[in-house]
This record gives sequence, C-alpha cells and structure tokens, in this order.
Amino acid sequence: MAVEKYPNNRMLGHREIVDGKAGAYTWKTYKEVFDIANKIGNSIRSCGLAKGSRCGIYGANCPEWIITMEACNAHGIYCVPLYDTLGAGAVEFILCHAEVEIAFAEEKKIDLLVKTLPKSNEFLKTIISFGKVTQEQKGEVQKYGLSIYSWDEFLSLAADQEFDLPVKEKADICTIMYTSGTTGDPKGVLISNASIICLIAGVDRLLNYVNEELAESDVYMSYLPLAHIFDRVVEELFIFHGASIGFWQGDVKLLVEDIGVLKPTIMCAVPRVLDRIFSGLQAKISSGGFLKSTVFNLAYRFKQFRMMSGAKHNEAASICDKVVFSKVKEGLGGNVRVILSGAAPLATHVEEYLRVVTCAHVVQGYGLTETCAGSFVSLPNQMSMIGTVGPPVPNIDVRLESVPEMGYDALASKPRGEICIRGETLFSGYYKREDLTKEVLIDGWFHTGDIGEWQPDGSMKIIDRKKNIFKLSQGEYVAVENLENVYGLVSAIDSVCNGQHFNFSGLFKFSVVYEMRIKPD
Repeated sequence: MAVEKYPNNRMLGHREIVDGKAGAYTWKTYKEVFDIANKIGNSIRSCGLAKGSRCGIYGANCPEWIITMEACNAHGIYCVPLYDTLGAGAVEFILCHAEVEIAFAEEKKIDLLVKTLPKSNEFLKTIISFGKVTQEQKGEVQKYGLSIYSWDEFLSLAADQEFDLPVKEKADICTIMYTSGTTGDPKGVLISNASIICLIAGVDRLLNYVNEELAESDVYMSYLPLAHIFDRVVEELFIFHGASIGFWQGDVKLLVEDIGVLKPTIMCAVPRVLDRIFSGLQAKISSGGFLKSTVFNLAYRFKQFRMMSGAKHNEAASICDKVVFSKVKEGLGGNVRVILSGAAPLATHVEEYLRVVTCAHVVQGYGLTETCAGSFVSLPNQMSMIGTVGPPVPNIDVRLESVPEMGYDALASKPRGEICIRGETLFSGYYKREDLTKEVLIDGWFHTGDIGEWQPDGSMKIIDRKKNIFKLSQGEYVAVENLENVYGLVSAIDSVCNGQHFNFSGLFKFSVVYEMRIKPD
C-alpha cells in the first residue's frame, strides 16, 4: 500500500562512509526498496523456502534488515531475529529451536554465525552477508555443506525466476521474537499479521486523537534493536504513512552526530539513553558558569510552573524556548516533536525535566513482546501522567487481577493488581511451549506479571513485579534466580540476598544491588 501511495518518497537512508568519514544520508525510495525486496524474496524462494519457512536476521539496524523483513512478509516466511544479548549460546539455541533454514547477518556477525555450526546446520542451509564474504568464511561454511553469499551475489541469485506470492491470512504468523525466560531458555513469541496490524491501527488512532498524527514528511532515527518488537512496530507504522527511516552507524558514540545529520521528527528511546541526555545536560549547565546556570534554572522553573498549571509545552514559555531551550532542541537535530520512552521504567525526575527542556512531547509507553509492544502510552501535555505509562491504547481491554498473597486488591478504593490484557494485539503462543502459554494466557487474558495501580485520570502506574525478574534501563531482563544460581557457584560466597526493593541503575549489563555474605576464610 505504501509503495502504491508514495512510490517516490524517501524510505530507507544510511550514511555513506567515504575515506573513513560518514557523509550525508543517501536514500532509497519506496519503489526502489520494493524492487530490491522482490529480488531478495525470489532468491529466498529459489533456495527451497516456502510459506511458513523460517528466516533468521542477525545484526544491527540497517536498510538490508528491513528489506529482508519485507521479503519475508511478502512470501509468508517467518522472520526470526537473532541476537546475543540473551546470553552465550542464545543464537545457536534460536537457530535450532526455530528451525531456521536461511540466515542473513551483518558482515561482522558472520563469524559468530559460523561458530554455531555444526549444531545449527540440521536446518540451516544458507547464509547471506549484508556486506561481503571472505574466502576463509566460504571455505569454513562449505565444510558443513552450507552455501554462503554476499548481499550483491544473493540479489542476482534468482535473476531469471519469478515466484508467485502466496495468499496470506491475518492469523498467519509473521515473526517469532525470542525473549528471555526467568530461568530457562529464551521463549519464542509467535506474533501474527493481525497483531502487528491491530497495534499499528491502535497507535495511529491514539496519535490522531492527541493531534500528533504521523505524516509522510516525518523522519525516524532507527537505532533501537529491530530484534525487539518495540522498534519493529514503530518502523512498520512509519512505513504505513510513507515516512522516512534513517539508520545510525551502529556506534553509540556516533549517535548524537547521526541525529544531528538526520534531524528526526520522532525519536524512540530506552531510559538509559534518556538518562544519558539528562546527565549530559546537567553537566553542561553546571560547567556553563553562574550566570548561564541561573538563567537556565529560572527559565526551567517558570516553564515547569506554567506546564503544571495546564499550559501546553509549546505555549507555556515561548520566549524561554527561543532564548534558552532552543539549544537543547538543536542538540536533538532541531526537528524532534515527540520522544517516546519504552522498554523499561523512566525515572520521574528525568521525564519531567525532559518534558520541559526538549521543546517536544516526552511520553512513556508500556508493553511486552507478547502484547506486540505498546499497550499503554501517556498523553502529551498531561503533566499529571508523569511517572505513569498512561491509559491503554484504543484496541485492547485491560483489567487488574487481585494478588492477595502480595496484598494487592483490584476492587479496593485504590485498585491494585496484576495487569491483564486482552485483544487482537496478543501473541499466538510460545513456540513449542504450550505449557508456558497456558500459564500466562487464561480465558483470553494475558497475565503480564507486572503489578499496576489505576490512577484517577485513567492512567496506569507500574508499582511492582509478581515474579523476581527485572528490566534494566536499556530494556534487558535480569532474572534474579539466574544470578543467584551463578553467584552460588562461588565457594567464597556464603549467601546472597537480592535487592529487589532497591533502585537499579542499569548502567552496565547487570547493575543489580546485591548483598553477599562472604565466608570468613
């Protein structure tokens, strides 16, 4: 649909590296991407795959990632993102568990993919690099009877073949997204075409309701992993509107530079990124001298007071925006109008601060892979919703279920309980794990494991977790039982007490507060 409506719009952009330096963004139009995706789809089919086969994608966000995903969509092939942040052996596990037959990977991930052999080649038969392939890699892969191609080689593999597109149904599985379990192997979340389409329709309706509808002129910075549902559905939403998606260089140190060149209008972020922006701003203000610091703080207090009194952010203090806060806006490219935080809780003081100084709507969302990402989103210009995840999106039902063993009563004057969600956005089950599916999907309601509290304005506040599993600020899960088991292997440690009621910084892989009793000897 997007190609028919917006064939010449800019769709996917990346920065060309010339003489070791990144230049301006170069773009492929919707029609150009469509034609390349057709070629990739035909090449995939020429390798023996058909509707219902599995295709793995491994690597940082880039145009080839999206093109491969769209080729899978066209032919009804399950897209299976691969990523190694779930722990050592996760890529090998996913390849084998999902029965992946063909895998695409960025150039620097090819060697890691080869290391999964020979276990993974029970199903895996073809590997494609998003870049080039070395002779050594070809020789290593061929030992196991696999084929390996560079991106350009694979594009022309089925040059003389044209495969008919199969009929797709709403209930057909679109992707298997793996998410961490509390103690065991990663779980494959089956997400259907209907779930993604329904989610996009709901978020689109919400944006229209708050007068922030997307337009074909919007630009999105793609840097959050496409292997997670959060970024994937946002990019699908942009494609639906014929808008533009620009990709980062894959280096967090260069992200600010990429943003400055791309000038996005919409940004999604995890709390760790926003925490860094907050800390950077604080440091810059402190080092700016007494006068600049005083002016900034006075402007902040005035605009904050006006916003708390009900003024919209763009009307609260226009002079302060032009004189003081415009520099913050320029630091984010100059065009950002909406910043959406998701994947983990955003600290209240950071959310409030950024709502005031960025000259943009800063909103927080909540959802899980199993709910196809966004289930709640806070509303722009509603300062009372700071610290909450906002109301539910329009296409789901939500209820709280009492948890008496934890003292939470869903029918109390202050309703608290486990958040349960029902609707077409829900996943179709855990792949090959019907037992786990039955544990969380009961009478059509998905039990999230998160404890929520309804607010008087209809928003939801996350206040606790039913199980001992936590999300760090970069969106990664930490299973307390797993950590306790690992620490328990150290003979010098006598006992471990997890700090589940403390704050987690999430600055590193696991910045979880622990108390350890060390044996005297």
